[in-house]
Amino acid sequence: MNANCGNLPGNRSASGWTDYAQLGKQLAQIEATSNGRVAVDVIGQSHRGRDIYTARVGTGDRVLLITSEIHGNEKTGTEALLQMLKTLGSSGSPQAKAIRDNLTIVAVPKFNPDGAELNRRQNDFPWNEVVEKFPQLAGTNAPYYYSNGAQGFDVNRDFSADLTAEPSPATRPSNETLPGMYLTNESRALRDLYVNLRDEFGKVHAYVDLHHMGPCNENIGTDQYVTVALDFPPLGSEAAGNPRYADWPLLDQDASRRHTLAAALGMMQHAGNGSGTGSPFFGGVSQYVHYQVADGYSFDRDYAGQARSAFALNGSASVLFEVRGQSHAWGQKQKGQLTKAVEAGIFGIAERMADRSVDNLNGDDFYELPKYW
Repeated sequence: MNANCGNLPGNRSASGWTDYAQLGKQLAQIEATSNGRVAVDVIGQSHRGRDIYTARVGTGDRVLLITSEIHGNEKTGTEALLQMLKTLGSSGSPQAKAIRDNLTIVAVPKFNPDGAELNRRQNDFPWNEVVEKFPQLAGTNAPYYYSNGAQGFDVNRDFSADLTAEPSPATRPSNETLPGMYLTNESRALRDLYVNLRDEFGKVHAYVDLHHMGPCNENIGTDQYVTVALDFPPLGSEAAGNPRYADWPLLDQDASRRHTLAAALGMMQHAGNGSGTGSPFFGGVSQYVHYQVADGYSFDRDYAGQARSAFALNGSASVLFEVRGQSHAWGQKQKGQLTKAVEAGIFGIAERMADRSVDNLNGDDFYELPKYW
């Protein structure tokens, strides 16, 4: 199957995916036709002055925060969020009404608009311009998540669980086990949104981060490609009782696993059962690589600077979606199928948060999902 997995080297066209200008128009249309159900706002601007949009729907007392395109070349989540907003803004179905009545969803559908327009992972923020903005960093080397080639940052390493943190030479991280510095406009805008929602609701109950992974991973023992891999926050081996996070008592990895399992159940319910029936691109739902010890090899992910890690340490259940394929290498061939799978996963979480059934799931059932490594 590898020869037909859809990985097309050299095809870097982003045409057909929603660009920045189209996003603003689509959000305005969704808001206008929603009869007041969807409210669009701007939480800040990128370094190059593009608005970072949010859309809010629902009036429930639990809040679900969702971001897409924190990496600018990972675009399926944006399409899924737009479709979700259209549905919740216009549908009179009992399911849509239950979600609106019992849940508040806040979506950031194109979180890194500069990177999205460049169709690349990083934002657009050269180090010399960083020093101009933060003169206290003069003479300091860039943190590990800055790319000299791209002249920008992996925004998903720029977060810290300390929501009051400010950049300083003393806190420059040299590797992924250390928190980020809140250098980028994007991370600072999301931090402010998170804090505002926490002040309004008491807590941000769940955070979902939509990404892409490689296109050709197969589940163990099958010839089916992984459609979506899911994960909870990568904060080191739980078996070791990682002491680095002892000062963060709100961390609840079981809650994250329950919400992650809800996403898997949503995809199985709405997008198929993982059998691949009806779609050569639906290979089921899998665990994302988190921790393993096998054949003398130990792999223990510990990414303190990721948004989902920072928010999890503040008490939010956090879920990672890794959808197969990068948009810049895949074009549109699989766009519809993948968007439906992501949308189904988001609705799986939203429905179970709305009816509170997510509270009664067994988080350990997450480990029953197939592995692809």
